[in-house]
Amino acid sequence: MMSFIVAITDYVFPSLEPEQRVLAPLGVELRPAQCKSEEEIIDLAQEADAVLNCYAKLTARVIEKLSRCKIIARYGIGVDNVDLAAATGARIVVTNVPDYCIDEVSDHALALLLALERRIVAADGAVKAGAWDVVAHAGIRRLRGQTLGLLGFGKIAKAVVSKVQPLGMKVLVYDPYLEPELVARHGAEAVSLDRLLAEADAVSIHVPLSPETRNLIGQRELTRMKPTAFLINTSRGGIVDEQALAEALKAGRIGGVALDVLSVEPPPLDHPLRGLSNVILTPHLAFYSRESVIESQTKAAEEVARALRGESPRSPVNREVLGR
Repeated sequence: MMSFIVAITDYVFPSLEPEQRVLAPLGVELRPAQCKSEEEIIDLAQEADAVLNCYAKLTARVIEKLSRCKIIARYGIGVDNVDLAAATGARIVVTNVPDYCIDEVSDHALALLLALERRIVAADGAVKAGAWDVVAHAGIRRLRGQTLGLLGFGKIAKAVVSKVQPLGMKVLVYDPYLEPELVARHGAEAVSLDRLLAEADAVSIHVPLSPETRNLIGQRELTRMKPTAFLINTSRGGIVDEQALAEALKAGRIGGVALDVLSVEPPPLDHPLRGLSNVILTPHLAFYSRESVIESQTKAAEEVARALRGESPRSPVNREVLGR
C-alpha cells in the first residue's frame, strides 16, 4: 500500500483519534505539531501529501514549499489564515468545514448577549467582592422588545435569529450579498449598515474576515451606535478596530462589548480592552464542544482522505483548482 504523509500544523484538541481512525486505512503517517512560525511549518510539511490546519498561518512562502501537497484542510469555517491565491496558484485545493459548530457559536453569541444585558459578569464580581446592591445594576433593560442587529447572515446568524425570536427581539440584518426577501423569510429585516447601527440595542458580528470586512467596525461605525448598545463578536478579531473600540468604551459612547475573538490571540497583557469593567472576553471558544470538535476533526480528515484517493472534496473553498 502506498504510504502518505499528512502534516498537522497545529491543533486544539485533546486527541487525534478521529484523524487516525479516518486516515489509517490509507496507510497515512500523521505528523502532528504545534507550529508557531513559517520555518516550523516548512520543516514539518514540505514533504507532506496533505496538510491539516487549525490556526497556523499558511503564507505564500510556506505554500511555495509544499511541493507534494494535494490539499490543505482547515479544521474550521474561516480560511483567513490561508493564502488562497498562493494555494490556487500551486494547484492545492483548500477545504473548510462549513457546517459544524453552528449551534455552539450561535449559543455562545446568545450567552454573551444575555451576560451583557443582565450584567451577569459585573454582578458576579461585585457579590464576590462583598457587595450586595441591586440598585447598582439599575440600568438593566427588559430584553423583549429590543432590537438585535446582525452583521452577516450565514448559517450561524440564521441560528441566532431562531434563538432570539422566542425572547421577543426584533432582528435587523446587514448583508449586502443577500436579497431582502431571503432575510424576510427568516423573520428579520434587511437594512443598511448605518440604519442597523443606529437602531440596534445590540450588534452581533457574523461575517468572515476578508479585506472588505477588516475594521468593518471602526470609529465611524461606533459613533453611530446607541450609547447604551452592546457589541458582540464571535467571528474574527480583525473585523473590529480594537483601539477605536477601547476609546469608545472609555468615553461611554457604547454600553459594553463581549468578544470571543481578538486581532491578536492571546492578547498582550497591555491590550487596551483588558481591565475594562464593561468588557467580557472569552478565549476563542465559541466553536467548542466535545461534539463539535470531533465533527470538525472527522470532516477535515475525510476531506484529506478523498484527496489522497483522487476524489473531489465536498467543501472546496478555491473550487477553480478542481479539474485542472
